[in-house]
Amino acid sequence: MNSRKFVSGFVPAAVLASSLAYSLTLSMALVACGDSSDSSPYYVNEDPYPLSFESSSSSEASSSSAKVVPSSSSADSSSGKVAGSSSSSEKSALSSSSQSSSSALSSAGSSDSGVCTNCDSFTAADPVLVENGGKGSVTTYGSITAKETSLGGACNYGQTNIQYYAAIHVNVSPGDDKGPWDGGAACGGCVHVKAKTPDGWKEVTVRITDRCPDANCGVDLGGAPASDIMGIQVGRYYGEWEFVSCEGVEGVWGDSTSIWVKEGASEYWSIIQVRNPKDMVKKIEIRGLDSDDAYMLEMVVGTENFWTVPVAVLKTDNRYRVVVTYRTGTGDEWIIKGSELAVPEANLYLHEHRKE
Repeated sequence: MNSRKFVSGFVPAAVLASSLAYSLTLSMALVACGDSSDSSPYYVNEDPYPLSFESSSSSEASSSSAKVVPSSSSADSSSGKVAGSSSSSEKSALSSSSQSSSSALSSAGSSDSGVCTNCDSFTAADPVLVENGGKGSVTTYGSITAKETSLGGACNYGQTNIQYYAAIHVNVSPGDDKGPWDGGAACGGCVHVKAKTPDGWKEVTVRITDRCPDANCGVDLGGAPASDIMGIQVGRYYGEWEFVSCEGVEGVWGDSTSIWVKEGASEYWSIIQVRNPKDMVKKIEIRGLDSDDAYMLEMVVGTENFWTVPVAVLKTDNRYRVVVTYRTGTGDEWIIKGSELAVPEANLYLHEHRKE
């Protein structure tokens, strides 16, 4: 019988060839599986239609970093805001015009450029109250060409020389009386308004002389400030506003600060208002100089922006301190005879009735 003995360390040629062929096959398979040590573009799956989750994730990743809110969105259509995240919550907000409005405003803050398109066509909606102001529609009721001065509006100031004036909203939701107008308490206050325009935010400061007639009004601008913000393209703009002091602001002063007595006043009845105040009036007190009398005046219900003077004050020539306190906590003080507050249409200037 023919037999063959294998010696340790000796490998027959056939076995060696078979082993080398197997190693080569294994090496090629490893390379094809994407070995990180080789940067060559090998692909395991050559199917021209890749797996659906790969297609989905790659398209979202590439688009979410430069996602522009569609122009049909009511608030962000005008902002031109670019979203920087593809989280499910943000994508959900961006799909709703009402949600995208509040989302953009809360997240944009001071970094929002205010640049918009179709800026004069902001969608009418209830104004939103924020601390010391609000946001929503900014409209106009004045002539942007004539730029008339205010006629006093519902604040009952009569003819004024005020060029920068506006009306403020009465309601938050229709008929709720929860707006800052508050029966005329906002009269005389100043509001800093900024609105989105094709050129970005534009700003102006105005004095409140009227209340809004529009259910969805936020701030309704007179002619001069409307022209500054809207140019010749008047309409409903998106804006934000904040109550500020009127001191040092040009265009909001019609005359010197004074106490004005309403027509029809007598020693039996009189109501007064403060014209050209430093800010909206929060309270008026009358304190006796020749007596211990002290009165806190009440706002008149039904005749906006007036305060009732006690009859006891009107019937005497005793001197009184009339102390007006403004929203900011600052104040002014007149020295006046009681009988002076009974003179119809008396205009008692602060500079002529200074504290002694």
